[in-house]
Amino acid sequence: MLTKTLQELADHLGGTVRGDSTVKINGLAPLEGAASDKVTFLANPKYAAKVAETNAGGVLMAPGGESYGRNVIELANPYLGFAKLLTLFYTQPHPALGVMSEAVIGTNVTLGEGISIYPGAVVGNNVCIGDRVVIHPGAVMYDGVVIGDDCVIHANAVVRERCRLGKRCKLQPGAVVGSDGFGYAPDGASYYPIPQIGIVVLEDDVEIGANATVDRAALEVTLIRRGTKLDNLVQVAHNCQVGEDCMIVSQVGIAGSSKIGNHVTLAGQVGVVGHVSIGDNVIVGAQAGVPGSLEGNAYYSGSPAMPHKEWLKTMGTLPKLPEMRKKMNEYEKRLAALEARLAKE
Repeated sequence: MLTKTLQELADHLGGTVRGDSTVKINGLAPLEGAASDKVTFLANPKYAAKVAETNAGGVLMAPGGESYGRNVIELANPYLGFAKLLTLFYTQPHPALGVMSEAVIGTNVTLGEGISIYPGAVVGNNVCIGDRVVIHPGAVMYDGVVIGDDCVIHANAVVRERCRLGKRCKLQPGAVVGSDGFGYAPDGASYYPIPQIGIVVLEDDVEIGANATVDRAALEVTLIRRGTKLDNLVQVAHNCQVGEDCMIVSQVGIAGSSKIGNHVTLAGQVGVVGHVSIGDNVIVGAQAGVPGSLEGNAYYSGSPAMPHKEWLKTMGTLPKLPEMRKKMNEYEKRLAALEARLAKE
């Protein structure tokens, strides 16, 4: 079991200790129920009073917060510090197991050093696997795939032919990269399938959630740029380009040929139509519908999506509509009566 002093943890995080820096820590726990050999964190000042009740050996908190006599490590971003300590204490390098029995490896395959390919995994022909890659049972790499260093491909994930993953990418179970784009040409009463001959490229540090899909381009590239994270059950259609460090939350659907800027957040169940652009640093609230392009550096909500403040005003008005309608009917009756009386005079 890994054990570190508070001072060692502070040095690791670039923080400052207030209190006893020699206290030994061997793990992490929530504020409530944490033991004296655990460290916890306070990210939301709303819960500051719970610091007084915790038995944790140390608390990560923002500079200047009330310590209530507890040992603390001051950090500008306690939540980020907590994530880094979770990595330190609980995430260990994967052992290099090599190509295990019952894994299927094609011809002309390039295998990096320190890899692990589990039983039931299938690696096609002309595939290039980087160093320290882990491919779990049931995962399938089609012909011509390129997998960068330190990628993790979880069980039953699929990377279709010729698609490319950068370094440190992660595919959760059931993720599909490079499925055929949804393209059909009308042919009378039926539809003729358009061959999807492009690929998908994931840049470095991209993660794809469980049962999420990224469709291959019709001709060129569907591109997910560096650091972007797709949650479970996300659909990115063919020819899309998604920028760097985006957060695409569960059940989002992005239609074909749309362009998403950098550092964009699409909350749960957002729907984006095809052939639109969303600017940098945009947040789109849950269940919003995006029927057209959105300017950057703004927060949108609703369906159709509108600036968030306008949406709040609209939502505030909706419950009043029945009463407003009732009054409008009364005004119409009074106006009709007034007009009738004036007509007689």
